[in-house]
Parts: sequence; structure tokens; C-alpha cells
Amino acid sequence: MGKEFSIQPQTVPHVETKHRRICTPLPHPDSIPTLEKLRSLEPQSMRGMPPIVWDKAQDIYIYDKYGNRWIDWSSGVLVTNAGHAAPEICKAMIDQINSGLIHNYVFPSEERAEAVEMIASVSPKALDKIFLLSTGSEATECAIKLSRTHGIKVGGKGKIGIVGFTRGFHGRTLASQQAGGMAGQKAWIVNEDPAIINAPFPDSYWTEDTSFDSFLMAIADRGLKPENIAGVIMESYQGVGPDFAPVEYVQKLRAWCDEHQVVLTFDEVQAGFGRTGKFWAFEHYGVEPDIICCGKGISSGMPLSAVIGKTAVMDQFGPGSMTSTHTGNPICCAAATANIRKILKEDLTGNAARLGPILLERCKAIQKRHPNVIGHVTGTGLVAGIQTVKAGEKEPDHDLAHRIIELCYQRGLLLFAPVGAWGQTVKICPPLTVTKEALEEACDVLDTAVDDAVAGR
Repeated sequence: MGKEFSIQPQTVPHVETKHRRICTPLPHPDSIPTLEKLRSLEPQSMRGMPPIVWDKAQDIYIYDKYGNRWIDWSSGVLVTNAGHAAPEICKAMIDQINSGLIHNYVFPSEERAEAVEMIASVSPKALDKIFLLSTGSEATECAIKLSRTHGIKVGGKGKIGIVGFTRGFHGRTLASQQAGGMAGQKAWIVNEDPAIINAPFPDSYWTEDTSFDSFLMAIADRGLKPENIAGVIMESYQGVGPDFAPVEYVQKLRAWCDEHQVVLTFDEVQAGFGRTGKFWAFEHYGVEPDIICCGKGISSGMPLSAVIGKTAVMDQFGPGSMTSTHTGNPICCAAATANIRKILKEDLTGNAARLGPILLERCKAIQKRHPNVIGHVTGTGLVAGIQTVKAGEKEPDHDLAHRIIELCYQRGLLLFAPVGAWGQTVKICPPLTVTKEALEEACDVLDTAVDDAVAGR
């Protein structure tokens, strides 16, 4: 899984539409020195994206310096829910910079108070404490820490187990990667924590058994009992898809956690802030968690994340013993407050709900044309995924996904590199400000890219 896109300039067809413009070879020859400098000075893990040297990003568009413009279907990895460089958010950040306060550690500030109040206003009432951090991985690590601490409090040192799910992703730090379910990404750990385990994620495609019994069996198979489990962490939808668990399964999980004093965390880092047509993706299940981890779309561009939880879970550490250097940075807080206001004022969640069926229908039509190589298609709101497989087999095909994305990039539609447990998924996630017209045009590009990739063109 994972390979580079070529940085050798290629002559590609000219594109000129209302929303796209491709007028030079790609990548542009003058951008090669920048690309080579990055390849020289950064680790090779940073080479996975289509080789556009971004000059600016505005609303749903990405621009280079050479006259090319792409419709963005990446949202900068599901960050810019309110669009790139939204004027309201930029103004809030500029005003904050001009105020003279750009950093204050965890000393009190009005900006942080306003941000946590805004986040609380869109969160379940029972989840009444907010802890601001910088990244999604920080948030999920914190949730694991809080879950274990609570487990020890109510059940002693034998109650420290954490259950994640196969094919799940919670970050690339030590605990978050162990709780995640991508085995290949955990090889470096070697001495994995035996109390952090994975249950099968019931997506109905890669895991056909969607019964809650599969969760219970996973715990028993590791020699654990409910009294050994402190927390369960689940992406509200798995980013490799997007894949949702069955509603009944999650409702049984919520009841099981309640019965056994287990902290239930929903990882909303990429799913929250309107992405799925509901403000929080867990709302699709009709249950509430004990902890929400969120980030990405929280600010539409600035490094900020949050752990939102119940007082009994969040207030387990005394003053000064659970902080972070850039907790609630004033500029990030200003961006988050403006971002959430924009999402609410412009009903961007509703836009995602209205356009979601169109996007899913177009993706399903692609699968219908190519059923032998498009194994699984899912979508909810403005997030969708096309999972590629080898012809006639249930075996992931990273190369096909990579080629589809490459052709889209050459035609003015930008997606990030293939995702998924095996790099098999073409992930679609435009800013929530996208219009029906722009979405339809982008879907037309995807149609022809898939057709040509499958045909070997």
C-alpha cells in the first residue's frame, strides 16, 4: 500500500469549465524544484499526494501559481468543512493576531471561554466538559487515558482493557495506533499492550457478520471479561469507507457499556461538524457516547481538536495534571468559533444532507457499470468512498484506486491518495459549501476517470 505519484511533467488535455482549469503540463515544470526540495528534506512518507504545489485554496477550489484550478474533493483531509479560507474565519484569525494575544498556554482567555461555550452549545447536554488540544491523535490518546483511569476507579487495576475495531484509525501515536485496527501500521510497536484489542468492525462487506455477538466473542477470545474492559473507542463511521455499523449493533454496544461501567468513545475527528448531514455522525445511531473526540472540521483549517465528555469522566485529574502546550491557542479558538457559527448560520449540515443522496447515487452508478472491480460503495452526506478490488475477486486493488485519483487530478478534480486498510478506497469529501452544480461536474470527471482507469487508458 502506498506509492508515489510521478513528478515528471506530463502533457495533459486542456480543461476549461466554470469550476476547473487545466492549462499546463502537470506538474508544472517550474514547480519541480519545490517538489524535489521536499523529497530531499522530508521523509518519503510525505510523498503520497498528487504533486500539486498549492498556491492558494479558496472555498471549494485549489490553485497553483500557473493558472490551474481544481475542484477540491479532499477538504484538506476532511478539515475545511466551511470551505477553504472562509472570509469570516480569516477575519476572526486576523483580528485575533492584531489583538496582540497569539499564545497563552493554559492561562485563562476570553477566546478559549468563547470557543468551549460554542462547542458545548452543539454537543449533547450530558457531555458538559471540553478539553481543547491540537490534533486528533492527541484527542484519542486522551480518551484512552480517561477511559482507563475511570476503569481503575470503578473496577480496580484489572479493568484497563480498551476495545477498538478492525480497520479502524485513531491516529499514529502509540496508544491510538494500537486501538486502531490496521495491522500493517502496528508492526513497529512489537510489544503491543495485551489489554488493547480489536473487535471485528461490522461493515457487512469485509466483515459479513454484523451481529453484536462478534464483539462479545472478540473479548472472550482474548481471555478477557466485561469486568476487564475500561473503554470502547469506535469511529462514528470508519474512515476507510465511510462505513457505518448497524444501528442495532451500536445500540446494543451502548447498553453493554452502561451495564458494565465501560466508557464509550465515539471518534468524530473526521466525521463531525456536519460532514454526514447531521452535526455529529453518532446521531445516525440514536445514542450518545460518554466521550466525543473531534478535530479537523472544528476550525476549517487551524490545528485544534477537542475531547468532549461527561464531568465524571473528564474531572479525574487535578489542576495542572492534564494540559497541553497549545491547549486552546487563541487564534485557533477564534477560528473554531467563527467556523461553527458559519456552519450553523449557512446550514452546511443541511447542504450535506441534501447533496448526499446525489453523490451516493452517482457512486452507485459507477459500481453498476464496473461491478467486477468496484467492490463496495458507501456514502452519507458529503463523504463517500469507492473501494476497488481485483477483477472478480474480493481482494483490494490499490493500483486501480491510485490510477483513478491520478486521472482525476490531471482533469481538474483533486482527491487525496487512496485510503483504507489496504489503500483500496477512493475517498470523496468536498467542503460542505459545495454547490449541486459543482458536485455534478466533479461526478462527471470521476465517471470518466473510473471508466478510463478500468479500461487501462
